[in-house]
Order: sequence, then structure tokens, then C-alpha cells
Amino acid sequence: MKIVMVAGGSGFIGSHLCDALIDRGCFVVCVDNFITGNKANIAHLRSSDSFELIEADISSSDFVKVIRDKYKKVDEIYNLASPASPVDYVLYPIETLMAGSFGAKNLLDLALEYKARILMTSTSEVYGDPLEHPQKEEYWGNVNPIGVRSCYDESKRFMEAITSAYIRKYLVEGRISRIFNTYGPRMRLNDGRVVPNFIPQALNNKDITVYGDGLQTRSFCYVSDMVEGLVLLMKSDVTTPVNLGNPEERTILDFAKSIISMVNSNSKIIHLKLPNDDPQRRKPNISKANNLLGWNPKVGFKEGVSKTVAYFKDSN
Repeated sequence: MKIVMVAGGSGFIGSHLCDALIDRGCFVVCVDNFITGNKANIAHLRSSDSFELIEADISSSDFVKVIRDKYKKVDEIYNLASPASPVDYVLYPIETLMAGSFGAKNLLDLALEYKARILMTSTSEVYGDPLEHPQKEEYWGNVNPIGVRSCYDESKRFMEAITSAYIRKYLVEGRISRIFNTYGPRMRLNDGRVVPNFIPQALNNKDITVYGDGLQTRSFCYVSDMVEGLVLLMKSDVTTPVNLGNPEERTILDFAKSIISMVNSNSKIIHLKLPNDDPQRRKPNISKANNLLGWNPKVGFKEGVSKTVAYFKDSN
């Protein structure tokens, strides 16, 4: 049985990845310090013979020893361990930077020792407020290195750099995904991202808070499509960054109006001040993922939102 470590496995995408890997016959080692993860996301896996939870911080000095003492081999490592929403990484800026630097190095050292393949989840935030549209992997980005979001942006850019260095110097089998906006069940309420803000507001007929004029754009990918993309990338021979996201672009204002209509809400849209360094446009060029991985998002907007709405209704 293949042993696969998922760092950040109790998080939104990480927990869905754990499910998918177990369904594929893997033994999953979930590592999480629960700074932003949720034990409820993996509660259904705790009784599985194919799952083990290790509560640990990947950036701590003793993390590598804990894993080394417990496991004689690990075949694959997925790194999703980092605060990933503006609310979280503004609250935990140092922890975010540590996860992308010390944490990434610790996982790369384990991959080197175990001869394991490792996939690092980077982010569309490495493009900053992009001057190129849509964004392709060759674009170097427009990032404020000292802004309020820089703890996240720069930690991911460093993570890509150190992974690329390990690939070149030590021939580590590294993979790098750049994840664009992803949504679906298990997102945390009010975490500062559009979907877990708008849907509960609409369900409760509360004002929907749109930042700025709402004409900034995002591209929303359903979580099952994202997990499929990560698994395909891990299996591939692609060692350079790959965009994973849904290229269907829509404005935040249009998204808010769609949610109100879909849940038949009486909510009104109100506008608040736009946060600093908030990207104005965000859309992935996914031709690389399509050509090299054979990957395309399959879940349409209405289907994905309906499933997400159902989840938040149950969570109310």
C-alpha cells in the first residue's frame, strides 16, 4: 500500500484530498497543527485503517525526527499546510511565513531522505495584482513584497524557489501547483473569502458585503476538480509550476447577484472599502495543465454552488 503524507490534511482542500487518496487505495498520513484546520473535516476518517493523524507543526525543529522515527518509508508528500485566506494569514503572518519556508524545507528534506515524490501547493497569489491577463506560468507577477498580504505571497514564492533548487541540486521529484480560487463543502464560515462569506449571508438574508465596486474578477474552481488536478500533477513528470483553476471568469458583483438568485434570498448588496493589494483581475491560463496533464475542470458553476449551498445549509 502506498503511504502518502498530506500536510495540512484537515483543511478545506486537504481533507478532500485525503478522501480521494484513500479511495484510490493509499494509506494517508495527515499532518496538521490545526491553526486553521478543522478536526471535523477528517472526523469520518479517524476510524479508517487507511488513515493516521499526526498533530504537528511542519515548521518545527523536531517535526522531521517525529516522522523519521515513526515511518520507515513515505512514497508521496502533498504540502497544503499554510493559512490560505486573508483573515488567517493577516492574523498569523509569522506562522504563514514559517510554513512556506522552514516547513517547506522540512518536507523537502523528508522527500530527499525517503526518495519520495513531493507536490507543493503554491497559489495564484504569486502573480499579485497581475499586469498580464489571463495569467500563465511564465509570468513573474506583480507582488508587493512588504504589504499586508506579503506574508502569504512571498512565502509561496520562496516555497517555489526552494523546491526548484531541490529539484535541480538533489534531483528531488518535486511538483508545483499554483492553485486559483477553489470552493466547495468544508470551507470555514467567514474566513474572508467570497464563497464562505456570501453564501451564509444570503441564506440568512443578511447584507452581502462586496469590497470595492465589485468589478474585480475571480475564477472559481470546484474542489473535486482541484483534487483531481493535484493527483494528476503528482503522477506526471512536470517539474515546473502548473496553474490549476477554472478559467471561467466572473466579477465579484455578478457572483453576489448569482448567489442571491440561487438561494432566493432577500439580501441586499453593500459595498465596503477594498482591502490593500487586492488583485483586480484573476484568471488562469490552464493550457499547460490541459496539454500536459489532460486536466480540465468538469463541475459547472451552478452545480458546484448548489452543492456548496447545501453544505452551508446543513452547517447553519
